[in-house]
Amino acid sequence: MAHTDHTTMRSVLHREIAGTIGLLTDEYDFRAMRRYRSFQFEDHETYLEQVEALLKKRAAQGSHTTVALFDPQEYADFCEGRGLDPDLPSSRARFTAELAATGPTVPYEGQELADLVPVLVDEAVRQATWEYASTLLARVGACATCGEDIGRTAFARASNLLARILDTAPPGSRHLVCSVSGTPETLVAALHVEQDTEGTTQLDEAEVLEFTTVLALGIATRSPGGLVTRATAPGAPDRVYGWRLRGGGLEPLTAGEVFDAYCTDVESGELISPESGVDYCAPPDLGADARSGEAGDEGGEGPGAAHRH
Repeated sequence: MAHTDHTTMRSVLHREIAGTIGLLTDEYDFRAMRRYRSFQFEDHETYLEQVEALLKKRAAQGSHTTVALFDPQEYADFCEGRGLDPDLPSSRARFTAELAATGPTVPYEGQELADLVPVLVDEAVRQATWEYASTLLARVGACATCGEDIGRTAFARASNLLARILDTAPPGSRHLVCSVSGTPETLVAALHVEQDTEGTTQLDEAEVLEFTTVLALGIATRSPGGLVTRATAPGAPDRVYGWRLRGGGLEPLTAGEVFDAYCTDVESGELISPESGVDYCAPPDLGADARSGEAGDEGGEGPGAAHRH
């Protein structure tokens, strides 16, 4: 009887233990792990089938599992930095535990693995973009004349501009995309905003942080770039409008410029048919200082003005 009670208690505890699985999402990463003798999977397809079966089994038992992106090079660096043998399952388990705390993860909620993988990859790209943009922003340094931290000022200004964009947007859901192309490589951040029936705005804080950081980098470095908003509301055509980054601020695009951007093939330069039910229009007015970058933002002058002392 005592043995049965202990077994039952362990089963109950097992259901309350959260777990993380490090997933090799593509064939290239899978082949990289095949160099370790303790990694005994022979083909990627079978590996994915086994992972999915394990996820379903844990879910059926009432256990919560998150899936993390397992990068073989990061794993090798992790083992080297901690003096671990990479050809041990215990080392992979330690690395996966680290991913659970610091890396991109997606909760498994019964979805097909084919649907989960793109979400996980997008999450990894988003985190990498934020980390890269944050590093570049921190390297901008201080204004040579006034000593003000340009990156911090640019972030405050970007936050202020984003708030204005959301406040002036029409009701409904909004999808924002910001791209900055003057840095060593083009950075793109997206932000999806939902609004409930009572008008309350719902935001993903991680998306907001990444989006604001990328916008701030464009402002701080005066890099070419742009910001486009697509607003969707029931019973009305989608509204698409945007701005270009210029001089530490946002310059409105005309309706014609927005139309040209959306209805021109990027590779061939040829015109393509516009989407039905879409209104390409000029953006709402954000105020004169949003364009000039010289006044009105949080913390005083914008970084563009700081460079002109």
